[in-house]
Amino acid sequence: MKNTLQTLDRGINALELISKAEHGITVAKLAEELEINRAIAYRIIATLEDHGLVVRSESGQIHLGAAALMYSHRFLPQLRSRAQPLLEVLARKAGATAFVCVAQGNKGCVIMVEESDAGILRVGYRVGSQHPLSQGAAGIAILSSREPSADEPEMVTQARKDGYSLTRGHLQAGAVGVASPIKTRNSESLLECSIGVVAMDNLDTKNAIEAVQHTARQLAEQLGI
Repeated sequence: MKNTLQTLDRGINALELISKAEHGITVAKLAEELEINRAIAYRIIATLEDHGLVVRSESGQIHLGAAALMYSHRFLPQLRSRAQPLLEVLARKAGATAFVCVAQGNKGCVIMVEESDAGILRVGYRVGSQHPLSQGAAGIAILSSREPSADEPEMVTQARKDGYSLTRGHLQAGAVGVASPIKTRNSESLLECSIGVVAMDNLDTKNAIEAVQHTARQLAEQLGI
């Protein structure tokens, strides 16, 4: 049996419920969802308010506060520090440009790139590069980590089944991309990112797929997600 702190556990569960409520949630509804009395729910909310993690509107609805966004921003540097050495190994093993891509709205944004020493031809994939999630291995891998939808592209469905996405010529003529989502234990996690490699036509896709999937598992384990 886990040795957990009940009050902290309730506070974390409250934050999760509040984050899912697009238009906010009342204290009464929160108490009902947590299966606790309203007095305890009010104390939890008051504590979270003191730390800026939630705010209460004039109508009494509870919403996430600015401090929650601050913590999410602080996570990115930790992601970069954990991913950097793994990315270096991945680029070397695959003989290709390795990258980490995160979802920003309906686009994928490259936040890390590590070039390989192998080969002369390099792909124009740089930090800050953006593209629709529906194009390129990185974006398709991210979409595959979401719940299935009836109108999703076939490539997304296939990537979810395979555990990786393989694309050719999506973002640059002759470029081959392989990417795998960073899978979380919580399917509703706000973290949506992928790790992968991209190179020109001579990419050893079998080797790249194995290396990318292995690195994705390593990064997820190190981040504890």
